[in-house]
Amino acid sequence: MSHPDIVPVILCGGSGTRLWPLSRKSYPKQFTQLIGDHSLYQQAAARLTCEGFVAPVIVTNSDFRFIVTQQLSAIGIDPGTVLIEPEARNTAPALLAAAIVIAQNPDALILASPSDHYIQDASQFRDSVRKGATAAAAGQIVTFGITPTRPETGYGYLELDEGAATDADATPLKGFVEKPDSQNAARMIAEGRFLWNSGVFLYSARTLMDAFRTHAPELFENVQSAVTQARSDLGFLRLDAQAWARCDDVSVDFAIMERADNLSVVTHPGDWSDLGGWEAVRQHMDLDDAGVGTHGAALAVECRETLLRSENDSLQLVGLGLDNIVVVAMKDAVLVADRNHVADLGEVVKQMRVQQIAQADTSPRDFRPWGFFETLTLRDRFQVKRIVVNPGAALSLQSHVHRSEHWIVVAGTARVTVDDEVKLVSENQSVYVPLGVVHRMENPGKVAMELIEVQTGTYLGEDDIIRYKDVYARGQGAKG
Repeated sequence: MSHPDIVPVILCGGSGTRLWPLSRKSYPKQFTQLIGDHSLYQQAAARLTCEGFVAPVIVTNSDFRFIVTQQLSAIGIDPGTVLIEPEARNTAPALLAAAIVIAQNPDALILASPSDHYIQDASQFRDSVRKGATAAAAGQIVTFGITPTRPETGYGYLELDEGAATDADATPLKGFVEKPDSQNAARMIAEGRFLWNSGVFLYSARTLMDAFRTHAPELFENVQSAVTQARSDLGFLRLDAQAWARCDDVSVDFAIMERADNLSVVTHPGDWSDLGGWEAVRQHMDLDDAGVGTHGAALAVECRETLLRSENDSLQLVGLGLDNIVVVAMKDAVLVADRNHVADLGEVVKQMRVQQIAQADTSPRDFRPWGFFETLTLRDRFQVKRIVVNPGAALSLQSHVHRSEHWIVVAGTARVTVDDEVKLVSENQSVYVPLGVVHRMENPGKVAMELIEVQTGTYLGEDDIIRYKDVYARGQGAKG
């Protein structure tokens, strides 16, 4: 039986604190290269870009709206609608909003997928999705269970009926099981009728909307209002903030899946992980005979069952005689932990926030709509930055009250505006921007433009900015 093309809905709003320091609130794990040459988000979009699937709908927040489009553009994928959540309200409102947008064709099949999972065999995963299409078209909400390989306590489980065939296209789902303790996990694996819950769902737009009307009618009304009153913003669809604020902060599992009676499950036999922590990452690395995994500029000597990961090519990490240790080194932060305690990183990040430690949430590389910058050195009255501007991008027309700037172009060509003068500045050339002068930097070329900026002044904060014109419609005081 033929089915309509499937619309992927990719959720990109999580923060992934259990993978600190690589994953932080300002740049969470889905956008990082944890495994392979592309980010987890890019991998999620790529495995759903083929025959039988249409352009993905992306749900994200305002901070990530340019990152999601830039990362897809980098791998040659054009997104469909990009929905902007005014604030995080969990998965139920996000998935319902996407379904309402897609419901111009109420029979459209929707595949709801997180952006931060690792699936080794994309073709095998697509085959599993297609197995669920007939049931989804018939009004079922289809979830995907992973054949467990160990008694894992970090995942929720799906329970199948006695005698259910795991090789069938889709079978009725008996129920959900919360994350078990080790004893119950071992029991469930031995019984053989429990699967890991992947958090991936397939359904028609009509089916999901009907489920919300039945099980969460107030949430349905609020989300529908947020979509109806949404406004276009630089090509994104920004949901209405007031209506969105009235939405419950609730997961789709709790709001719908644990209450619905039209649930089916497809068993996916392939390798899958939500990469929920450093131990999960280590398990998907090429380990040596002693169980040691290294990444980047990392060297392990006489180590056992250890992960060493350097995220800075100029920072050489050496582990000597380590046993059962995780070390992740970045430019501005280093994690050293016993493998038995890495699951507690979320609580550690909370403690860092209480102590107002900036590295809890902010990354050394600060991403902007036009590219990114990173601070090379910061001292009293001066700061040195590396700035990279994407092809065709431009910073706002702006001035500063407390600082002057020196720009030295090291790659590409910049179009620089200083007061009424506009000129091109090429590699090895520089320009001086006095305090208070209106200025702008643009990249007119086809390749990224890179420069070194030296700031001097009494205050060097990112909020020292008076903005006059901005192609990204940011207000006064917004960064960059």
